[in-house]
Amino acid sequence: MSSPPTFQPVLDRIAAEIDKMPDRGHPADYIPALAACDPRRFGMAVAELDGTVYGVGDWRRPFSTQSLTKVFTLALDLAHEADELWEHVGREPSGNPFNSLVQLEYENGIPRNPFINAGALVVTDRLHTQTGEAAGTLLDFLRAESGNENLAINQDVAASESAHGDRNAALGHFMASYGNIGNPVPVLLDEYFRQCSIEASCADLALATGFLARHGIRADGTRLLTMSQAKEVNAVMLTCGTYDAAGEFAYRVGLPGKSGVGGGVIAVVPGRCTLCVWSPGLDGHGNSVAGVTALDRFTTITGLSVF
Repeated sequence: MSSPPTFQPVLDRIAAEIDKMPDRGHPADYIPALAACDPRRFGMAVAELDGTVYGVGDWRRPFSTQSLTKVFTLALDLAHEADELWEHVGREPSGNPFNSLVQLEYENGIPRNPFINAGALVVTDRLHTQTGEAAGTLLDFLRAESGNENLAINQDVAASESAHGDRNAALGHFMASYGNIGNPVPVLLDEYFRQCSIEASCADLALATGFLARHGIRADGTRLLTMSQAKEVNAVMLTCGTYDAAGEFAYRVGLPGKSGVGGGVIAVVPGRCTLCVWSPGLDGHGNSVAGVTALDRFTTITGLSVF
């Protein structure tokens, strides 16, 4: 009896195509610790539901997770307080840049969704209230789901973000003025910058995202989210996960996904597998140029999408 096909030939084909891309964008230059990354780096991993992982390129090289962590803090907070969270953050696409202040004033300090910076600050604030240490809770979760106890916070990146974090501080104080932040803003910012400065590889993150493909079930078989909550997280990823380019991402890739300015993108094929791509060159929306292209090619070659 022949063994079932694997994703490895697909990944090898994609990597060969990506290697020929002339323009891969530019690393995030507003975070000095990320600005020196080589935009031609590329890694990609696919994790099946049973934890089998396939990879190519720099798929085991740790990188700065940045906004990818917003998916996991959202899931962890939903597991603690369920629908009460949605009284404090919306579920609609923003149409504005991820660090925009514009909508908050006329929407009374309620961020449009959990994946823009304002919304992520609210989620981290509430998770910190629930657990006493948002960043530590997240790190423990990522270590458990990936099976990699060596995952850690890069303190240099956290310090770099803190030193250049005036916009996030403004968002936090502005929402606090509306009563939508419960912890002291400096405490929240420290947790948030540490959260975003966790380093992990494509393999780690593909595995850690697996609970969303398993409809809320963690790697050890316990349930983190209800099926409805897992559906909610995937839905918000599809509509809001790639900032103000979410429509283009849904059009090209057709999967729930979340990007980060470190160059990572995670994506979910519910009931089948999870993916993580990393390439630090970004487009004007803050999404990895090669990462989005690779996911586009993956869904085109395999036919796996939610549509």
